[in-house]
Amino acid sequence: MTIRLKLLRKQKGWTLDVLAEASGLTKSYLSKVERGVSVPSIAVALKLSKALDVEVEQLFSDTQDPDLITVTRAADRRAAPAGRTHAFASIAASVAPKKMLPFIVYPPQEFAASGGREHEGEELLFVHKGQVEIEFPNETVRLKVGDSVYFNALIPHRTRSLGATQAEILVVVSHEE
Repeated sequence: MTIRLKLLRKQKGWTLDVLAEASGLTKSYLSKVERGVSVPSIAVALKLSKALDVEVEQLFSDTQDPDLITVTRAADRRAAPAGRTHAFASIAASVAPKKMLPFIVYPPQEFAASGGREHEGEELLFVHKGQVEIEFPNETVRLKVGDSVYFNALIPHRTRSLGATQAEILVVVSHEE
């Protein structure tokens, strides 16, 4: 439980003081649990799981939990349902909740007729293959393999693939619950 408690606490961005207040336990006791000096009872584990909003089993797991480290192999990407203007596959789909939403996107050759999309958060696009054009209200940006763009996702935007090679871009969108 030593590593698990600290990782789960840090994943929430909490200090020991915050966890102590949320769980009703003392900071010094929590520090001892994190360092492996004290082993918590089931009652304490229940308090910690409730405070951290995780299942009790996650506190006691000695293995790396998919919620903490997730590897998505290329063959295991989850494709989006058919009928979308952009073909894409999600990455780290099994992780929830998460603060970043990663995708591999295969933009169409033509811009969508509906205009640019906008959403909360920030967005990073990294060109892995081919070339893309990203249209913003006041400028259009062309990117080649290895190029990237980072922007406030409230700015309307749309992408398209350029040239004979289907573009493949890594898109990471920030996402706060």
